[in-house]
Amino acid sequence: MSPSERHNVTVHGPADGQPMMFAHGFGCDQAMWRFVWPAFSDEYRVVLFDHVGYGGSDAAAFDRHRHATLDGYAADVLAICDELALDDVVFVGHSVSAMIGVLAAAARPERFARLVLVGPSPRYLDDEGYVGGFSEEDIADLLESLESNYLGWSSTMAPVIMGNPERPELARELTNSFCRTDPEIAAAFARATFLADNRQDLERVRTPALVLQASDDAIAPRPVGEFVHDRLPDSRLVLLSATGHCPNLSAPEETVAAIKTYLAR
Repeated sequence: MSPSERHNVTVHGPADGQPMMFAHGFGCDQAMWRFVWPAFSDEYRVVLFDHVGYGGSDAAAFDRHRHATLDGYAADVLAICDELALDDVVFVGHSVSAMIGVLAAAARPERFARLVLVGPSPRYLDDEGYVGGFSEEDIADLLESLESNYLGWSSTMAPVIMGNPERPELARELTNSFCRTDPEIAAAFARATFLADNRQDLERVRTPALVLQASDDAIAPRPVGEFVHDRLPDSRLVLLSATGHCPNLSAPEETVAAIKTYLAR
C-alpha cells in the first residue's frame, strides 16, 4: 500500500501549484481543515491526509514502535512528500502536527519552504523556567482517564480543547471525531503527544515559520507560543483574537487571513 493510500491523501488545486500540506491535530482528521484549505486551492496544490488510525486512513498501518514518538509521524509526512515528489512545501500543522512538521523540516529541510504552526506546543508539561500548561499530575490523570474510559474522556475534554462554550456544536463535532477513533491508537498517540519534549528540536529548524497563537487556549497557552517563536531561528508570531485551541474551526476566516498575510510577505 502506498503512503497516499495509507493516509487517505486528497489533492486539490493546480497540479503545478506550490504544494501546501495540511496536517490535523490529535483526535481529528483532514475534515478539520475544510473551512481553511479552499481559500488556497486556486493558487496552491493543496495536499490533505489523515494520520494513521484517523479519518479514512488505514488503521492497520499503525505501528506501536514507529508511532510511539512523534518522529514516526514525521516520517509518515516525509513518505507522502517523497511519493508525490513534493518540494518547496508550505506545511500547515495544527496542534501536535505543528511539532510533527518541525521534526520533518529539521530532518529534511530541502522539502519545505515555510511552516505554519497553529497552536504549537513543544512540551505540554511544565518544567523549571518553562510554562507548558500542565503539571505531571495533570498529564497522568489525562492519560489514565483516556485509557480507562475513552468515550467519557472524549465528551469531557472536547469542550475544554475547543473552548467557545457559546458554540456547543463545535465541541460536539470534536467529540464525535474523537469517538470515531480506535481507543488503543488514540491512547498511543496521546502518549506520544503529551509526553513529548521537542524544545531542543526547534533550534534545528531553518525553515521560516509562522506561529499562530489563539487567545485563551487551554491546551497551548500564550507563553508556549511565545517560547516556540523565541526558539525558532526564523519565525513570526501572530496573536489571534480567536479563542480555544482550534481556530481552524472556530475562526477560519481569521486563520486564513493570517496565513495569507504571512505567505504574501
